[in-house]
Amino acid sequence: MNKILHVVGARPNFMKVAPVHAAFARCGVRQILVHTGQHYDAFMSDIFFQQLGIPEPDYNLSVGSGSHAQQTAEIMSRLEPVILETKPEVVLVYGDVNSTIAAALVCSKLLVPIGHVEAGLRSFDRTMPEEVNRILTDRVADYLFTPSQDGDENLLREGVAPEKISFVGNVMIDTVIRLLPHAKIPAGLAENPYVLVTLHRPSNVDDPKELTKILGTLNEIAAGIEIIFPVHPRTRQMMKDLSLNSLSPNFRFVDPIGYVEFLGLQQKASLVITDSGGIQEETTFLGVHCLTVRENTERPVTVTIGTNKLVGRDMNLLQTEAQKILSGKGKKGNIPPLWDGKSGERIAAILTSDMR
Repeated sequence: MNKILHVVGARPNFMKVAPVHAAFARCGVRQILVHTGQHYDAFMSDIFFQQLGIPEPDYNLSVGSGSHAQQTAEIMSRLEPVILETKPEVVLVYGDVNSTIAAALVCSKLLVPIGHVEAGLRSFDRTMPEEVNRILTDRVADYLFTPSQDGDENLLREGVAPEKISFVGNVMIDTVIRLLPHAKIPAGLAENPYVLVTLHRPSNVDDPKELTKILGTLNEIAAGIEIIFPVHPRTRQMMKDLSLNSLSPNFRFVDPIGYVEFLGLQQKASLVITDSGGIQEETTFLGVHCLTVRENTERPVTVTIGTNKLVGRDMNLLQTEAQKILSGKGKKGNIPPLWDGKSGERIAAILTSDMR
């Protein structure tokens, strides 16, 4: 193989591309990194790329925000000339963001082989835009690299040819393992036991009624333990508009923080409450209890094997499960198969062997 092109669009994609990029570099393969600019992230500084061990992108398409249709179309329009100019042998796409499906569609029309890293995940909830992205990307991909065995089962059930599917493990865990020795908690935080909270899904933070319910329950939990909640500026503004009163002094709202610092906070937390898919995986690997404020998950292995439990929008259940965990009665989890830090190497081995 002479040339491979990676397409990423958001900070979690860079966490996933890093171990794959490193594995191909060790094989001496020429690589091109394209950042669509789907999400702007202030923490993607020079030190961010240094920590991950990847170069800055060769191309930044600077697409920016927009509706799903606008953003996907803009990525396709700007990416096509890059594919035609660089002529990669394989294009790798990651996860389930709009950049992933946009790149997959462009490459399928240009007859460029596509590899989907994190294939086969399903929430079975088509109201989630990410679910549509996952399904469509898997339909046109030539190489489907699954992070867990349920991914293989989903793809086979959907009629994907078995020879296209490779169970390689979770590339995100490769990055966790590599950066864990550098994990650090920001100064002035977490001096006592704490619960770590992250919320970003529109169904939780853009609906005033739901956000008020969640914050009310978290405030009750904060009566007994400190809560640390890195808050997105959009969510902070929503909270200000709600004019919430009488929040516990244990309830600490902080600005978003960098990945290494957040990893440190996760590692030492008594409990993590989230609606993030990636955090469900990271807490499972770290052995940290996790309660997910969603009705479903595309990562069921974190529930069946790991430390995660879905509480949906049932605030009584959230309160009950949180107290159970904080009193030492939470379930014990295990690390899923092949979450061992070698997933990037497996992907590189498969593609370099196949493309000779």
